[in-house]
Amino acid sequence: MANGREVVPVNWNENKSVRLSQVCVVVFAALLLLLDVFCYTAVTWFIHLRGMPWQIGILMMITIYLCSAFGWILLWKLWRLLANIRAQIVFDTRNVALLRAVSWCCVGAGLICLASSFYYLPFAVIAVAAGFMALIVRIVKNVFQQAISMKDDLDLTI
Repeated sequence: MANGREVVPVNWNENKSVRLSQVCVVVFAALLLLLDVFCYTAVTWFIHLRGMPWQIGILMMITIYLCSAFGWILLWKLWRLLANIRAQIVFDTRNVALLRAVSWCCVGAGLICLASSFYYLPFAVIAVAAGFMALIVRIVKNVFQQAISMKDDLDLTI
């Protein structure tokens, strides 16, 4: 901030910001696809490196694939949300539903990781992070819901 004003690159706008977010969603989708394809190889390498029993590897693959399902749903919902925003559909009940679904995806993955922390404790960190993200998205969803309610009230008074 300079003199109380936010410094923004000269030719940066909301449309480019949404486009950047869409690019990030595509990048994360590509990374998730790589994880899905190479899960067995990565887990096998990891458990051999750590000297863990093969049963732990199976549990890790189950955890990764279950969380991956939530990841794909979450990325699809984010893509739709960004498409709505790009189409100037912002304070809309469809976006609230999309944010709600994103939040529940975070909760679902967090619960899977919490359960998985019983066999591999570092999953607890991922569970906490997913829970925190669910909280943040839930708050944003509530803000959107309140804004829609206020917009509807204003539309009725005009």
